Amino acid sequence: MLTALAGLLILGRALANPLIGDLEATLPHYRQLAADPAVQVAWDAPLPPISRKLEPGQDWAGLAPLVRRLVALGDLPADTEAPPRYADKIVAGVVAFQRRHGLEPDGVIGKETLAQLAVPPSARVRQIELNIERLKQLPVVPRWLLVNVPEFVLRAYVRDEEKLRMRIIVGSAFKTRTPMLVEDMRFIEFSPYWNVPPSIARKETIPKLQKDPAYFENQDFEFYSRAGGVDPTLSDDNLEAVLAGKLRIRQRPGPKNALGGIKFVFPNSDNIYLHHTPAVRLFNKARRDFSHGCIRVEEPLGLAKFVLASQPDWDEERIKAAMAKGVSATLRLQEPLPVVIAYLTALPGDAGRIRFFPDLYGLDELQ
Repeated sequence: MLTALAGLLILGRALANPLIGDLEATLPHYRQLAADPAVQVAWDAPLPPISRKLEPGQDWAGLAPLVRRLVALGDLPADTEAPPRYADKIVAGVVAFQRRHGLEPDGVIGKETLAQLAVPPSARVRQIELNIERLKQLPVVPRWLLVNVPEFVLRAYVRDEEKLRMRIIVGSAFKTRTPMLVEDMRFIEFSPYWNVPPSIARKETIPKLQKDPAYFENQDFEFYSRAGGVDPTLSDDNLEAVLAGKLRIRQRPGPKNALGGIKFVFPNSDNIYLHHTPAVRLFNKARRDFSHGCIRVEEPLGLAKFVLASQPDWDEERIKAAMAKGVSATLRLQEPLPVVIAYLTALPGDAGRIRFFPDLYGLDELQ
């Protein structure tokens, strides 16, 4: 994972990872919880099953053990008693728990919330220790980007100070997982073309075009060859040429382009990059693994300003103009920017409280 920037570790020794200290500070508390017999009792018996989901105002036989767990974890006051129905402050305690565990904070207890409630403090101790070790392996440099896949968040750092944070969309856990890697960002592409990967063209794009030929023009597609030829005409021959690897499909720059107005390139063997997207509504989801592997960013302008901080001639207005121009242009960065795509399922939260995230790709289970 660290091959590409191994040399930066030497520089990194003079700096500190901004997340390790706060995470280490929470570890004694969870070790104490795991060793407390009274806390262990709260997890001795499993929570009663829920037929589908538990919504505020409903009855449930599991309210007493639920309250004991939320009290132990600090999401409810110590003197909280189990009510006859699931309501009021108990719902508020569940919402607080959901926020700390990367879940939709809606107060509804469903399958995912139940799964996180079932995790005992002893397992959280192991999770914290595992993530401390992961953080220790990451390069720490003066300026860098941290993409945390299970959290669906990108952070930008200058030394130990977080300068930027935004929501992201990552690769699907079921089909197209985002790989963990460390590489240098070297280019920005404004108003980029989207070169449809052959696998997507074969499995998704071509079947859509065969079913609905109007989709080709509606999506501003065209065919192109490695020799530089471009053909804007949909035909069976061109589709066969794509399947044979002789042509590719690409989407022209513009408001419909799947990459939005900007693409951040850090060359890697998986062809993964950061980009914007016209499908901004998906950023409002709590779970955001919808991409084919690349990372969609919610605030491309803010990210571009951070990346280009050392190139003051690229101010906000110039960046916005290049993103909206509709003519593809590539800018080489004067200073490469390290990008770390990591898998961190436990991180410091607000007020010294830790946040946990579901094991999206099952990597915690493998370690």
